[in-house]
Amino acid sequence: MTSQPTLSLRDKTEMPAFGLGTWKSKPGEVYDAVKVALSAGYRHIDCAAVYGNENEVGQAIEDSLNAGVITRDELWVTSKLWNNAHLFDDVRPALEQTLADLRLDFIDLYLIHWPIAFRPGVGFPAGPEDWLTLKEAPLEKTWEAMIEVKKAGLTAQIGVSNMGPERIELLTGVGEAPAVNQVESHPHLQQRDLLEFCSNRDIVLTAYSPLGSTDREHRKDDEPALLEHPIICEIAEELDASAAQILIKWAVERGTVVIPKSVNPGRIEENLASLELSLTDEQMKAIAEMDKGYRYLDGEFFTKKGSPYSADGIWR
Repeated sequence: MTSQPTLSLRDKTEMPAFGLGTWKSKPGEVYDAVKVALSAGYRHIDCAAVYGNENEVGQAIEDSLNAGVITRDELWVTSKLWNNAHLFDDVRPALEQTLADLRLDFIDLYLIHWPIAFRPGVGFPAGPEDWLTLKEAPLEKTWEAMIEVKKAGLTAQIGVSNMGPERIELLTGVGEAPAVNQVESHPHLQQRDLLEFCSNRDIVLTAYSPLGSTDREHRKDDEPALLEHPIICEIAEELDASAAQILIKWAVERGTVVIPKSVNPGRIEENLASLELSLTDEQMKAIAEMDKGYRYLDGEFFTKKGSPYSADGIWR
């Protein structure tokens, strides 16, 4: 079985540096994907309430545990608080629903998904009345509630997603720094400054959309390709590997957690096998030159329908 790299959190807990992403994994597909991944050797499953598939993920985890494929101690499960549960009294019920869906007594990591707030019960806003401003739902109060669910043993670690230094400093002042910050990162958006900022504060960075999120809706016609980029393809040919494997290994080599999504059994196993590759210093330097500061998920979807938010303001 492929050995699993880990990264140490502030309290010395070891977090698996490679996992299965489940965003965009459809019901009817994600159950098999999680079971295949756990059987192949994955030890980290990344989930979120808004993905709409945690119940099926939970069934796959439960069946794998019951079959002896994996033990709970070997498994790392991450989930995320959706934007409609940012008010202090809504955080614990949201996590309790996730735990019920996942069929777990606790999760290993719970993240604030976005620095964006909706009114309770709103899946995604249809008009101005469905939004809450950060004055109405302060992130500091949401973070206080996150600290409380950690103290209650419902999650072992707490962290954030899609946040920059300003907001991380704000939350750290509440009483506990995030253990993890999950953000978009890949060779076209390397996030060097944010990675250094987090590293200096013992915050682990998790990279989502490491392959460019080519299967998402609302793609732009002029998006720069990752999987077809000449540098990535050349390195893949040198190592007799796939472009996806190079992108995954690059993310691990630079000290981030990486969570590629797939529901294809062959690709799930291929992605895991990327951990066996070794990139040279020259190859890492060549990939470093690909940085464009380009976001595939630019946040524009949170600026519509009477939103009080701006895309640029999300990443502070």
